[in-house]
Amino acid sequence: MERAEILAWRKTKRNELIDARMALAQAEHRDADAAIARRIDTCLDEVEPCLIGAYWPFRREFNVLPVLDRLIAQGFTIALPVVLGKGRPLEFRHWTRATRLASGVYDIPYPAEGAAAQPKMLIVPLVGFDDDGYRLGYGGGFYDRTLEAMEPRPFCLGVGFEIGHLPTIHPLPHDIPMNAIATERRFYAR
Repeated sequence: MERAEILAWRKTKRNELIDARMALAQAEHRDADAAIARRIDTCLDEVEPCLIGAYWPFRREFNVLPVLDRLIAQGFTIALPVVLGKGRPLEFRHWTRATRLASGVYDIPYPAEGAAAQPKMLIVPLVGFDDDGYRLGYGGGFYDRTLEAMEPRPFCLGVGFEIGHLPTIHPLPHDIPMNAIATERRFYAR
């Protein structure tokens, strides 16, 4: 497929997958969230406390907030992304439940103040993904630009629901794969 065809396919597939996620029954969504949280906990069992970049859940993404609370209790430090503008990499700022938040793009909360932080690991939300670790996000390219700019590049753990598993997302040259992906059904590692 040509680039224009891939972008059109991605837009259609993204909408289908978001609709499917939004349509998950409450109990099914809750059970999937719990299973993903267990996989993340297992993945991080052997990891020394460090700075982890995460996200504020949006449109029924995996609710990472309880996992972040547990990580903070274990000595990890958490940072959330800040959108600085279209076409720019994300900035990560330290976060706890006491952090003052502002409302950003799509009304997603972000730390209202603080210096930029450099996470050693990112927990990245997925709309879709493939077996090669490539993620389908919301189409803004923020994570790809961010990962391209980060030195050293953090370990990236994508998190999402198995309904987003695709044979391929038709990666383009700018796409950067995740190191691993956790869903409610399994753990995918590259």
